Amino acid sequence: MDYELLKLIWWALIGVLLVGFAITDGFDMGAGAMLPFVGRTDSERRVAINALGPHWDGNQVWFITAGGALFAAWPMVYAVAFSGFYWAMMLVLFALFFRPVGFEYRSKVKDDRWRRSWDWGIFAGSAIPALVFGVAIGNLFLGVPFELDNLMRSRYDGGLFGLLNPFSLLCGLVSLSLLMLHGGNYLQLRTEGAVAERARRLSRLAGLVALAGFVLAGLWLKLGMDGYVIASMGKPGAVLIPTAKQVTLAPGAWLENYSKFPLLWLAPALGLGGMALSVLLSHARRPGWAFTSSALACAGVIFTAGGSLFPFVLTSSLSPNHSLTLWDAVSSEKTLGIMLVVAIIFVPIVLGYTLWCYRKLWGRVTEEHIKQNSVGSY
Repeated sequence: MDYELLKLIWWALIGVLLVGFAITDGFDMGAGAMLPFVGRTDSERRVAINALGPHWDGNQVWFITAGGALFAAWPMVYAVAFSGFYWAMMLVLFALFFRPVGFEYRSKVKDDRWRRSWDWGIFAGSAIPALVFGVAIGNLFLGVPFELDNLMRSRYDGGLFGLLNPFSLLCGLVSLSLLMLHGGNYLQLRTEGAVAERARRLSRLAGLVALAGFVLAGLWLKLGMDGYVIASMGKPGAVLIPTAKQVTLAPGAWLENYSKFPLLWLAPALGLGGMALSVLLSHARRPGWAFTSSALACAGVIFTAGGSLFPFVLTSSLSPNHSLTLWDAVSSEKTLGIMLVVAIIFVPIVLGYTLWCYRKLWGRVTEEHIKQNSVGSY
């Protein structure tokens, strides 16, 4: 298979893995971020937690797979991103510690303060990663302060607080509110009574915030931000040195791909349409279709970001010519080919057992169920 085609395939596959992560682990995070607000009593919060209980750990397979694919397909991107975003990644990692421990330990002790503390731990372990992931995407459009030396070693000139700029925080708000919309729809599907009703109200509010933020971010990219453009480089399929290209900045350039490839407009249309439909369907008490719509919205938002950034993967604000693209920051042709075979075999297997688990463990969680299974439930 042609090397250039392999690079494009892996750009698309990593996007698919990120979509899988957003749809599956995303509703876990969204519902976890709602936990202190949808449950006013201990039994109500246990209902919400046990709605997530059968799947939260399996859903993180998509997160691990996406990280592994990023390391194998784009090793230089992985190295620069994890060194540049070091403190942000550490914040996410430590926040994620609270989720499994909170799920497993919060109901082991019959003490209200103990349980409330872990409920807020689950909230933090869900809301912080959802926010930080959006902040990271926002900084890709603004440029990350790194540059490469002659040995292709990166030098990062920034810190955690430098990432918290207005545009990236807006992207973080879109990410958090979109996942809360998705998580709220899931809770409506898996619970009933007061928990489901509060989740319905919160998901509609989150959906409206996500919709407004997504539109505002698009206008910001068009009217208030310079985008990166490759002025010259060699043949895209050739093995290139990341610094051997010319990159310029131009107003509104992040939306140029939509003029070149009109089909890309389907991505933001899917994002906006999915959010709007999800809010309307949630209001109409059709949680199944609302969940499907919010899943499509997650896919649309991720594909919109990818389509706008293409072919950039990690932009540099210190030295735009050192920005990493899918053409010049990838693994060898043989590595990508072997990975493609592995992906063709194992991704359907992961999809298959994931769907099987959801089918076998489906059902609504009620307060009565928690009372009857108090020891065996989370």
